[in-house]
Amino acid sequence: MTRVKAFVTLTLLGGLAVVLPIAIFILLFQWLFGQISELVAPATEWMQAHTEFKDNFARLIVLGLILGLCFLIGLLVKTSVGRWAHRHLDHWLGRLAPGYSTIKDVVLQFIGGAGTEGVLSGPVARARIHGADNPLSVTAIVTSQHPNGDFTVYVPTAPVPTSGFVYHLPPECVEILPHVTVEAAMKSIVSCGSGSGALLRVPATQDS
Repeated sequence: MTRVKAFVTLTLLGGLAVVLPIAIFILLFQWLFGQISELVAPATEWMQAHTEFKDNFARLIVLGLILGLCFLIGLLVKTSVGRWAHRHLDHWLGRLAPGYSTIKDVVLQFIGGAGTEGVLSGPVARARIHGADNPLSVTAIVTSQHPNGDFTVYVPTAPVPTSGFVYHLPPECVEILPHVTVEAAMKSIVSCGSGSGALLRVPATQDS
């Protein structure tokens, strides 16, 4: 009876391990698609009224057009005329639209751009937020290094890495992990630390 119970339990857990990630991904996609659909609803309604495209297909067409427009704008700002126009537009929006500069800085810090490195550019580090002599450490992403050698690090929370804490630490409290990518660190954080052993294991080439 115990073997049957263990077999059923392990089989059920194995099935959940396969189904739950897929189900969560589908739910997140539906939520994100719904949010974006609300934003593009006016354009979608216009397309439905003036073309044969209907419902979700019309939304996809609108999203494709928006992405294409972003791509064209990206090409434009690579030219001297585009850079000039963008610089002046930024200047006037910064003066006339309260909060625009702050929003722009936040976006650039996350995705990178305009000479800045985004949060997702790393590097990943093991930070001792309670002092170099304290054994407690956390997975962190270095966001800035200061002239005096100090680091500013972002410590994501699990399982939602988009929220977290910012710490300013001396160099002895920050151990850079050059063999760890930001993607691997985020995967570990989302899974609440699962796989941290492989993440923090120093490669053999660095041991010698």
